[in-house]
Amino acid sequence: MRRAGYCGDNVHDRSLQAHTMRTLLTNATLVDCVDPTPKPQSTVAIGADGRICEIATAGRTIDAGNAEVIDLEGAYLLPGLWDVHVHPDYLTLADMPLADQVTLFGNRLMSSLTESGIIGFRCAGTHSFMDVAWKRAFDSGLFVGPRLYACGHFLTTTGGHFLTSGHALECDGPYGFVKAIRDQIKNGVDHIKLNLSGGIMGPAWDRHWHSFLLEDELIAAFEICRQREFKVMAHATNPAAVKHAIKLGAHTVEHGYIMDDECIEQFLKHDAWYVPTLAISHLTPNQAGNEWERAYLSQRNLAPSLCCRADAASDVHATWFRKALGAGVKMALGSDIRPLKDAGLLEMGLWTKDGATPWQTLLAATKHGAIVCGAGDDLGTVEVGKLADLIVVGANPLDDINNVRQLLLVLKEGLVVSDKRASARGGAGLDAAGH
Repeated sequence: MRRAGYCGDNVHDRSLQAHTMRTLLTNATLVDCVDPTPKPQSTVAIGADGRICEIATAGRTIDAGNAEVIDLEGAYLLPGLWDVHVHPDYLTLADMPLADQVTLFGNRLMSSLTESGIIGFRCAGTHSFMDVAWKRAFDSGLFVGPRLYACGHFLTTTGGHFLTSGHALECDGPYGFVKAIRDQIKNGVDHIKLNLSGGIMGPAWDRHWHSFLLEDELIAAFEICRQREFKVMAHATNPAAVKHAIKLGAHTVEHGYIMDDECIEQFLKHDAWYVPTLAISHLTPNQAGNEWERAYLSQRNLAPSLCCRADAASDVHATWFRKALGAGVKMALGSDIRPLKDAGLLEMGLWTKDGATPWQTLLAATKHGAIVCGAGDDLGTVEVGKLADLIVVGANPLDDINNVRQLLLVLKEGLVVSDKRASARGGAGLDAAGH
């Protein structure tokens, strides 16, 4: 039975063995993603219901009583991370049987929680409703995994974007889109993904400066989503597509590789969210700037033609990212790459490389990710009353955003699901003070 006070389909009954006592996280340096100033000598109390019940800062104490006490030894306590634009591995049924693909996707999601501290994902397209299946599995409590928000297939036109992925549905005409959207709703999705335009990663006829949907198709697709109260996640990669998406009511605009000043104005006017997915245009051999980016590229082995397309788009993409950031457009972090446990961390590094501060980047990957997914009342910051989906890292992410990689602990609803402190004490992962 769902507990009173929980809201939304993805804020569910405790998925782990219930506590019989409170937990105290003591001697923490708190980065709560409310105030940009870290708070040393903090204590966070978590109730048996998995929610934060008290926070004490500046060395003030909380009565431990019969609580389980975890001394963080000065390490940095912050909300768990979010990646709000992900896909499973792009495999067709000819590449791998469906059961194997579903299993692989679940393994990728669970390891992202425990290995990288990513506690929330929003899917941007998958075949066979794999994301719906794992959303239900995690919500049931049978598996320990991240909070998952599903969209099923992404919808495009005949000859539309990324058909080679096997995760797209081709729709034509207003009622073609309406029927497809109704089918996604029937199968249990949380939001609808519409591909309004082309992309960087696709065949020669799939170009990001081309728009695909006709006016009547756009109007019908957005209208049925509005009528059924489903938010639209809009893949829009050129100025015309971006402006159409925002004016018709998109909740988020993904990519925005090419924009103009009117796009920025429309974002602000309509209070829409922007998810820039810098990784798509920035992660190529010519642009790799650190060990993590080079390691990613060695695994991915991207085709030279796709790297050339990404290199050609990168500067313009970065320019409009910076303009949107400077104008105060609401932005959340989404990667659009795999493997999932590395993707969000790579995207965070690219944000700061392109001019975002570590604070702006951290907000995009915590508070803003939760808000985009409709979970901002329960998650995304460290505040009294919120669910204790938390991570602990060994060094300050506001000094260098890549310090989120120094993962020590992951907690879901106050219960430890990953503990790397012993291995960190043996070497990597400690800050200068030895924490």
